[in-house]
Amino acid sequence: MFSLSKPHRTSVARFLSDQQNQRFSYPEVGLSRQQAPKGYTADHNRIQLGQGAAIFEKAKCAVKQWKMFDMPWINLCWPDTPIEAGASVAVLVAHLGFWSVNACRIVYVIEEHENPAEKYGFAYGTLPDHGERGEERFTVEFNSNDQTV
Repeated sequence: MFSLSKPHRTSVARFLSDQQNQRFSYPEVGLSRQQAPKGYTADHNRIQLGQGAAIFEKAKCAVKQWKMFDMPWINLCWPDTPIEAGASVAVLVAHLGFWSVNACRIVYVIEEHENPAEKYGFAYGTLPDHGERGEERFTVEFNSNDQTV
């Protein structure tokens, strides 16, 4: 959905409600759990956040609060949405002179505890009224070297 002004909360709520029962906009639902399916661009970024269990817990908390969307040109509707399969959000993006509203739904949640390594995160997939197509995955890992990435 495109708009010349920032959409009002009620418009976004109606938009998300209309998307609630829609199928994902791509056939390879959930395949990002292993790797990007053929025909998709894998934009893989990884950095070390720090060391120790406390950093991992902070990073998990940031993912649960959707902090990866804290950018000046993006609004997530709504960051209090729980990280659970089936939950839907809208991503509002400010472009040059207009706004786009993009619907997504969480496909799966990752919560692995393999002592001493742990992993937490989720992937969401695009719904029909989204400017892109496919899945995006957000994860944090605490590895056997005591590093959080």
